[in-house]
Amino acid sequence: MKVEVAIDAFLDHLAVERGLAAATIEAYARDLAGLADAIGGGDAARIDAADVRRFVDRLARRGCAASTRGRALSAVSRLLAFCRAQGWLHSDPLADVARPRRGRRVPRVLAAVEVEALLAAPDDSPVGRRDRAMFELLYAAGLRVSELVGLRLPDLHLASRTCTVYGKGRRERLGLIGEPAVEALQEYLDGVRPGWLRDPAEEAVFLSARGHGLSRQAVWYRVRHYATPLGLRERLTPHVLRHSFATHLLEGGADLRSVQELLGHADIETTEIYTHVTRQRLRELVEQRHPRGAPG
Repeated sequence: MKVEVAIDAFLDHLAVERGLAAATIEAYARDLAGLADAIGGGDAARIDAADVRRFVDRLARRGCAASTRGRALSAVSRLLAFCRAQGWLHSDPLADVARPRRGRRVPRVLAAVEVEALLAAPDDSPVGRRDRAMFELLYAAGLRVSELVGLRLPDLHLASRTCTVYGKGRRERLGLIGEPAVEALQEYLDGVRPGWLRDPAEEAVFLSARGHGLSRQAVWYRVRHYATPLGLRERLTPHVLRHSFATHLLEGGADLRSVQELLGHADIETTEIYTHVTRQRLRELVEQRHPRGAPG
C-alpha cells in the first residue's frame, strides 16, 4: 500500500467513521503530506523509525515549536495505528522515536464562589434574564460557546433536565442540566424569548432583542460585560466556564471517564488535563491553609 494511498484512506476514515470536523482533517492532511514528502513516498509497510526522525528533524530545522512537532508526530502516530489495524504495517516505527517535550498548559478555572458571583450578576431585565439562562447552562452542562449558540428548541428537554448537544464533528452527546439552570431557562423561554421572536420558524434557543439567534461573538461580549465589575476580566471567557464545570466535577469526586463523556472529548487524554488543575488547586490550598504549608 503506497503511503499516499494509505493517508487518503486514513483521512476518509477520520471524516466518515470518526466524524471529525473539516478543519481538523485539513490539519491532519497538512502534517501527513509533510511526512510523505520527507520520506519520498514509497510503501507504507516500509516506514521505519529513521523515516519518522527525518520528518521530525525537518520540522525542527524549519523552526517549528515543540508543540507543532508534537502535534505532527501525533498525526503520524494515528496514521501508523490505522495502517497496523488494516494489516498494511506490522511494526511500530514510533517505538524508538523520542517525543518532543512541551509543557502542558493548565486551563484557567474559577472558584465556585466566583461562578456563583457571575450567575448572580445579571439583573431582572429581559437581557439579564437571558444572560443568566445562558451562563447557567454553560456552567451546568459544560458547553462550548459554539454548542450554546447552536442549541435549538427541540434540543432542550427541561422535563428530564437534559439537552441534546452537537459537538465537534457533529458528535452527539447528552447534556445534564441542574435545577437552577432549568428554572433560569424556563423563565427566559416563557417571559423573554416570545417577546423578542420575529420569525415563528426561528428555533435558536438564545436570541438577541432583535429576534435573531446569538453569535459566538455576542456571547463573548456578554460574558466580558459582567467580568469587569466582578474583577474577572483577565480570567473569564465562556470557555473558562466549561473548564470550571469539569474541574469542579472532579473536585467533587466524579470519575474521569464520566467527565470525558459529559465534555464530549473523543480522547481521554484531553480530559486528563483537568486532573492537573485539581492537583494544582490542592497544592495552593495546602500552601494557603496549612500551618506548615507555605513555601519557605
